Amino acid sequence: MSDTTRRGAGAALFFSTTAFAVSFAVWGLIAALAPTFTQLYNLSATSKSLLIAIPVLLGSVGRLFSGMLADRFGARTVFAALLVFSALPAVAIGFSTSYEQLLILGLLIGLAGTTFPVGVGFTSKWFPAEKQGTALGVYGMGNIGQSVAVFFAPVLALQFGSWRTVFFVFAAATLVWGVVFYLFAKDAPVAAQPKTLGESLGVLKRSKLAWVLSLFYFLTFGGFVALALYMPTFLKEIFDLTPTDAGARTAGFVVLATLMRPVGGFLADRIGGAKVLVGVFAALAALSLLLSFSGIAVFTVGALGCAAALGLGNGAVFKLVPQYFAKETGTVTGLVGAFGGLGGFFPPLELGIVKDLTGVYTLGFVLFAAFAVLCLIVNYLTFIKGRQET
Repeated sequence: MSDTTRRGAGAALFFSTTAFAVSFAVWGLIAALAPTFTQLYNLSATSKSLLIAIPVLLGSVGRLFSGMLADRFGARTVFAALLVFSALPAVAIGFSTSYEQLLILGLLIGLAGTTFPVGVGFTSKWFPAEKQGTALGVYGMGNIGQSVAVFFAPVLALQFGSWRTVFFVFAAATLVWGVVFYLFAKDAPVAAQPKTLGESLGVLKRSKLAWVLSLFYFLTFGGFVALALYMPTFLKEIFDLTPTDAGARTAGFVVLATLMRPVGGFLADRIGGAKVLVGVFAALAALSLLLSFSGIAVFTVGALGCAAALGLGNGAVFKLVPQYFAKETGTVTGLVGAFGGLGGFFPPLELGIVKDLTGVYTLGFVLFAAFAVLCLIVNYLTFIKGRQET
């Protein structure tokens, strides 16, 4: 890795961030229109939660493999291919006619969520170690695609008079940007030889630190995805807001978390990612409990506080990945990203089950707070006291 920023790094960061935003937007479409599907197919809380969570499943598990593919074949080619192929299930959903079809096609649209580690590997190679936290924080602002989906999808559905057209529009944008990325983005020039599958997986066998970072991202990114996906449902069910109002407020949650991500990377560059995570986990343990309050003012404080903390945490975690795994960034990012995605898959299911069993979401938020405390302890023992070993 060069000790100076490579020429062309700014353009590379632009293309990776915008491509990530596009993929994240199409990935979040089903959740954005979940209230519409709930009414259309008369779904229970658990059925709705499964629909919201299902795109996250392939988007999570697939990240490990997309990261390894990027290390082997180049991030530019893999990123472009994922964007192009993600457009296909989006088009198919526009023609779907049942809840069962939505589940199957929703799983396939999860392909769009596998782009994250590809972009991390693509971006990190353009920047020196002391600037990677900030650069990857900026790349992570592609999360704004989620905000685009939750805000504009209901608006466009009203404008066009059909939710189906929304999927066609987002599919077209994804296809076009996949072609643009392939034609104009460039991989950073590196001399490393492609690794075999066994060599790529070797780091996951020998390094406990990769799994610790996966645990942290399970909370920070998974928490962000889960709350962003479920926020329109919370706001409609608990506070009886309209889909458009709920979408606008959810967009605010996503924007704040997105803007705080580069701040987390910047702070991690300055004081270290582990120190940033101490404050993040402590804040999440307290703020998530506010989400169980029925007053919208207290709920809003908790939601926006969690958004800020989650954004900071995401930026801090991905300062640590290339710092300790410079030669296996794509593979380790794939593992960490997979766990982060799974962190977005299970909480919506848990929240739906808790709501069906108890009538409220309170227990779900208590469990979220307890998990934040667990991560705080692991962070202290591994990084602060233990002075980690790779």
